[in-house]
Amino acid sequence: MPFGRNKPFRLISALSVLLLVLTGCSATDTYEQPVPVPEIEATVEFDRVWSMSVGNGHDNEFLQLAPLYAGDVIFAASADGEVVTVGTENGEVVWSTELDDRIFAGPGADSRHLYVVTRDAELIALSAEDGSEVWRVPLPTEVLAAPQSNGSLVVVQTTDGRVIGFSTDKGDRVWQYEAQVPVLTMRTAAAPLVGADIVIASFSNGRVIALTAENGQPVWQYEVGQAQGRTELERLVDIGGQPLVLDSAIMVVGYQGKLALVDIRSGQEIWSRTASSFYSPAIGNGNIFLASANGDVVALRGTDRRELWVQSDLAWRQITRPAVSGNYLVVGDFEGYLHVLSMKDGHLVGQFKFDSDGIRVPVQVLTNGNLLVYGNGGKMSVLKLEQKD
Repeated sequence: MPFGRNKPFRLISALSVLLLVLTGCSATDTYEQPVPVPEIEATVEFDRVWSMSVGNGHDNEFLQLAPLYAGDVIFAASADGEVVTVGTENGEVVWSTELDDRIFAGPGADSRHLYVVTRDAELIALSAEDGSEVWRVPLPTEVLAAPQSNGSLVVVQTTDGRVIGFSTDKGDRVWQYEAQVPVLTMRTAAAPLVGADIVIASFSNGRVIALTAENGQPVWQYEVGQAQGRTELERLVDIGGQPLVLDSAIMVVGYQGKLALVDIRSGQEIWSRTASSFYSPAIGNGNIFLASANGDVVALRGTDRRELWVQSDLAWRQITRPAVSGNYLVVGDFEGYLHVLSMKDGHLVGQFKFDSDGIRVPVQVLTNGNLLVYGNGGKMSVLKLEQKD
């Protein structure tokens, strides 16, 4: 296997859900008003292990600069150019650097390098050891998804549908693949999956395409969403979440499309069902958990995809991908709250205001079960979920 197991009616600006871009200009749509923060009787609470600030976070840019958990260390970047490496256990800074660039995407990493993409569309490789710049290369246009590497090849995906592979040694361009994408798309992007011999890229046209890592030639494609309707808004079928690798298959979901399990080698569909989400699903206790585009959290039985429960108390709160922590699910929202749901029936059992600037980056679960949270304002913490006394 070339991969390891992967451990939006009332008028309101579409910017409050996901920024829509039409040839570089923002557009608006109508969405339901977010429900108020639900009042709950909490039975679990968060205990802070450590906390720090990473620059100005997303600095009012509509970005998803997710920290990269790499075992003993965590790599993180902010829009204003700060890049840090901290110890996972205590949050102590191993090294930090201030780039004279605004960062739009990253970080991605391999054993030698850390990769970020600037607002001016340059791919930069930094030393993973001390943060010094190793090389930088220009890109044809902006990138919003973190670069991904298999050690010898680093791959970036531009917002206009280009997937480009570079040598990790010197940044030489190895190959480029171009897909046709719609004029109107969500301002979001799924990071490509980069394996030893295959690269899997997801596009705003609703397709997932497998390319050879050697030369970028297409191997297969799968249609997650098919554009329908008369207006460009109705025809949006973006895939915003990186596919989830499950043994010899990938699980993928798109906006106004479907949730599907696809064979990783052939691209053949194993099963699918109608769904709409901006994030990849989560797996826990053999079941599938999905943050729907309307803010519902949906649980599906893994064996037959039968709906087990739906939690609608967070409707239109722009929740993140669920994180599985023990017998609980944790999601963030646009007002910066963390919400804890019982995995068994979906009822809300915990709540915590983390960052008043909001949470856009999905919560990550560390190997020891602790939670890595990064708020829009740059607050990054490792939290522990515990039963209330």
